[in-house]
Amino acid sequence: MSLLVTHARLITVPAGTDDPGYIDDGWMLVENGRIAAIGSGEPPAAHRAAVDETLDVERAFVAPGFVSSHSHLFTSGLRGLGVADTLYGWCDAMLGTTAHMSAEQLYWSTLHGCLDFLSNGVTTAYNFTDPLQAWEPMVDGRRTGTAGIRDLDYHTRQADGCRDSGIRFVDSIGMDVTVGGDDEIFDRFGASVAHTRRMDPDRALGCSIMGQVQWSPRPEAAELEVEAMRRFGVTNQAHFLESPEAIDVQQAKFALYRDAGALGLGLMFGHFIQTTPEIIAEAVAGGASMSWQPASNGRLASGVALVPEMLEMGMRVGVGLDDQACTDVSDPWQNMRMGIYMQRARTKDPLSMMPELMLRLHTLGGAEILGVDDRVGSLEVGKLADFVVVDPLSPDVGPLWHPVRSYVLAMSPRNLKRVYVGGELVDAGGVSLNPLAAEASARVHELPELVARRGYPH
Repeated sequence: MSLLVTHARLITVPAGTDDPGYIDDGWMLVENGRIAAIGSGEPPAAHRAAVDETLDVERAFVAPGFVSSHSHLFTSGLRGLGVADTLYGWCDAMLGTTAHMSAEQLYWSTLHGCLDFLSNGVTTAYNFTDPLQAWEPMVDGRRTGTAGIRDLDYHTRQADGCRDSGIRFVDSIGMDVTVGGDDEIFDRFGASVAHTRRMDPDRALGCSIMGQVQWSPRPEAAELEVEAMRRFGVTNQAHFLESPEAIDVQQAKFALYRDAGALGLGLMFGHFIQTTPEIIAEAVAGGASMSWQPASNGRLASGVALVPEMLEMGMRVGVGLDDQACTDVSDPWQNMRMGIYMQRARTKDPLSMMPELMLRLHTLGGAEILGVDDRVGSLEVGKLADFVVVDPLSPDVGPLWHPVRSYVLAMSPRNLKRVYVGGELVDAGGVSLNPLAAEASARVHELPELVARRGYPH
């Protein structure tokens, strides 16, 4: 299957440069799901003659699908919970609800979340699955680690939901190191990894650990995660230094990851807000990166990460939408604008976060910290053809004095007309083409009643 996109305002976000790669009147050739050629002006006649389909976008933007480097897609049916709370109270409301959900309910909620991301132009997501061990309330910045553990299908059905949606994803799995002996922990984690690795590697882009040291009561948690990273060849992203509660306890746990050797294996820190210059410097020197969630950090009153300073110190940064239960609308343009505005308000310097940089962080930057930038994150020859078609005339935003900056600052899902994954149309005008979309919507709307039947009040 081949597709020729013509008359596009192309934004390619190429690697190795800060230039956004804007082509005012460009074309892009897609063959067998990958980008085969890119150019400006009229495409060669040979391309026009040989393709199966030509898509004239009539001066709409064509840009990379967004990458969310930190997401919890199972939360799509849980918007509006914990609105008056910071992180831990919100978790009690949200994850206290999933504790009463079945594996099949998590499948449909995950599928719904993936289709929601795709509908908003997010084509790749790092997805934290709800762990097998149910959530427990935090006490003094820790959990007891004594909750029971669910069957393996509680994880595998979440991975199946990602697969069946058509989104590209990195599957992040909790190790739940307070349940069982070490051999049991590794066997359980390995079974989850094996399930995902049997999927199409162009869809399931990799496996990762949901780093749980931040709230684990087990002092060896970091060593066990590092051993799993080495044994199974997986990455690790840890929720870390996020909430303004128990900051001393949180900061003290940085040494656990550092001393276990996790930084040198490419550990990603999710959020990384309540930090210090010394911790940032050590993280950068060790090779760690971070994922920034502007909308989530604002919704949960967590604070503002020192992203410009981190970038200046050499830290690699990606951007995530976090989850529908704490960003409410999975809008990457809103997420970018909130990030820009937060940093400018904090620094009082407009140059501290420019639109071109913000776009890079939410596309190629996210792909880079996930280790999948060889396949996604930019429109470059050889990469998977994941892109969005965004019309600045519908609704009309006026003259494009600076097209790339207008793309970041003035576009919204209202302007998003088409979403392609691997050169195939997956969503048109906010309507999913996935055959399971209607059932996913119906199943998610059943959740309040079904959860109530299992004895939970939400």
